[in-house]
Amino acid sequence: MSTRPPEPEEPPLFDFQMEPPIEPQVVGRFQDLAPRLITAMLLIVVGGVAVWLGGIWFTSLIALCVGLMLWELSTMVQTGPKRARLMACVGAGAVFAANLLPIGFGLPLLMLVPMVAIAFIRKHRRIMVAFSAAIVLAGLSLTQHLTQFGLIWMLWLIAVVVMSDVAGYFAGRILGGPKFWPRLSPKKTWSGTIAGWVGAAFVGWIWVLLTGAGWETVGISIALAMMAQMGDIAESAVKRKMGVKDSSNLLPGHGGLFDRFDAMLGAALLLLIIESLSEFPPMPVAG
Repeated sequence: MSTRPPEPEEPPLFDFQMEPPIEPQVVGRFQDLAPRLITAMLLIVVGGVAVWLGGIWFTSLIALCVGLMLWELSTMVQTGPKRARLMACVGAGAVFAANLLPIGFGLPLLMLVPMVAIAFIRKHRRIMVAFSAAIVLAGLSLTQHLTQFGLIWMLWLIAVVVMSDVAGYFAGRILGGPKFWPRLSPKKTWSGTIAGWVGAAFVGWIWVLLTGAGWETVGISIALAMMAQMGDIAESAVKRKMGVKDSSNLLPGHGGLFDRFDAMLGAALLLLIIESLSEFPPMPVAG
């Protein structure tokens, strides 16, 4: 007597990986919060002073950050210490010089950075070329944003990215739920992701009330939060491919500069496109 093999079960429509239920000892979920807060406060002080002073001070800070992130990226993909230092020096110098020259002369200097990657990097060249170009362009976007739109809109950009990150962190740790992209970023959840959008929308709403800008500011804020999250995911993908936990150990509780500012890089890249394609800040609709 033959028996038919059991039919395979139909796979679920949504293959979400769920976080375990909230444990009684919630404090364990925030054991890394203290070093993160201390480092964050130091970053706020240094960055806040540079933003307030603007000009050459802010440009110098951004150029330094770009150079360090290129060094971290080069170290992650194991280009060797000499090539890592080369990428860092060329990137920092290009961003600094591009902000002193007319934009038509500055852009070729920025594009020199991925060209150096093509010429001197052999391992994981595509990663180096794509990310080095993104990093230097994001650096240019940040310096130009402050120059053209001033302190109040620089604070808006920072607030959008920070609020998205903070809201996502706490919502994800407390609410848990389906994972956002477990293969690339195992800790991120949909609850944290959506909370980040809500936090960014709240910042946009506050800026509309404070500045009288158009309500499109809310939509732009949400889009920047989404792109910030994509920047975070992209950096996580590189780290997972390279088999490293952090881009470096420069920032206690945060890893490296690339770990801390990957979201800002993504937002800055989208902002560069937004400001070139539409009127910014958005004007209120005439009643």
